Amino acid sequence: MEQESRHERFKRVASKRTNEILEKIRILGNCSNKSSYEYTEDEVNKIFSEIDKQLKLTKAKFLGGRRERFKL
Repeated sequence: MEQESRHERFKRVASKRTNEILEKIRILGNCSNKSSYEYTEDEVNKIFSEIDKQLKLTKAKFLGGRRERFKL
């Protein structure tokens, strides 16, 4: 049996985790049903603000030192 390379392992694990996250986001969308739930615009904004924040933090981990410098 051949040993899985680090790249193969990344692709396998990252694909599985990404699909799990996408499914959870689809399930979160079920909370938008106003006949079953009541929520405010502020609550929705808080949810998506936190999701956006975590996405940016996670993406930064992948990009590492490849950040562009600010220029005017």
